[in-house]
Amino acid sequence: MKVQELTLIGFGAIGRAVYQRMNQHERIRITHIVVSRGKVAQLQIELGEAVTVSHQVPIGTPLILECAGHRALTEHVWPALQRGVECAVLSIGAFSETGLLEKLQAAAEQGQTQIHLLAGAIGGVDALAAAKQAGLDSVTYIGRKPPAGWRGSVAEQLVNLDALTEPFVILEASAREAARLYPKNANVAATLSLAGLGLDQTRVRLIADPSVSDNIHEIEARGAFGEMHVRMRGKPLPDNPKTSALTVLSAIRFLENRTSSVTI
Repeated sequence: MKVQELTLIGFGAIGRAVYQRMNQHERIRITHIVVSRGKVAQLQIELGEAVTVSHQVPIGTPLILECAGHRALTEHVWPALQRGVECAVLSIGAFSETGLLEKLQAAAEQGQTQIHLLAGAIGGVDALAAAKQAGLDSVTYIGRKPPAGWRGSVAEQLVNLDALTEPFVILEASAREAARLYPKNANVAATLSLAGLGLDQTRVRLIADPSVSDNIHEIEARGAFGEMHVRMRGKPLPDNPKTSALTVLSAIRFLENRTSSVTI
């Protein structure tokens, strides 16, 4: 099977972890990394000549993996789709912005390509999307993280995270509102909503819990298929407590499936 060349957008905690795991892969070659203009020179020195660092997606790249954040979707992914570049996206929470998903979908249709919305930190997305075919009555997502996982978010305006001694509900709202207010923490809610009932009908409860050290995700769904209850306890990335390590592994799985003769 031929080698799959890849352009990586973003080199934060997720992008760096993906690069480290895939750098020596036999069938996947990261040829370019896209970062902001001011970071190009330093990162090129750090990584050497094995990869080209730039502030723009190179013409001719066959596949993009986005792990940079919401701005990258309009700055890089949208024009790439228009040119016919296949793209995989991790910043699903960005789709709380009205019309953004439709904009990217139209770009993919124009370029006659696809945009893949990766599952990221959550499991059960395949079952939820399948259940949707017969009709869903309700989908609820409960996200529970240690207080450190909510630092740098609007949760700091609601409660002293360092002083918490018991679980504190920081939000009960729709998936759209959760993704808007907590874009770096609520990608899971947005992913589930797109697989199921949509951003406005999916309910979300976000909790800062000093009794846990891991990121805990729970899904409750009911419909014609029956009922589904999923609970996952994910380890956070060491470099970023807001992000589950499974997010990186979700991207790795997608890339492995690109070059494997059997996929699941």
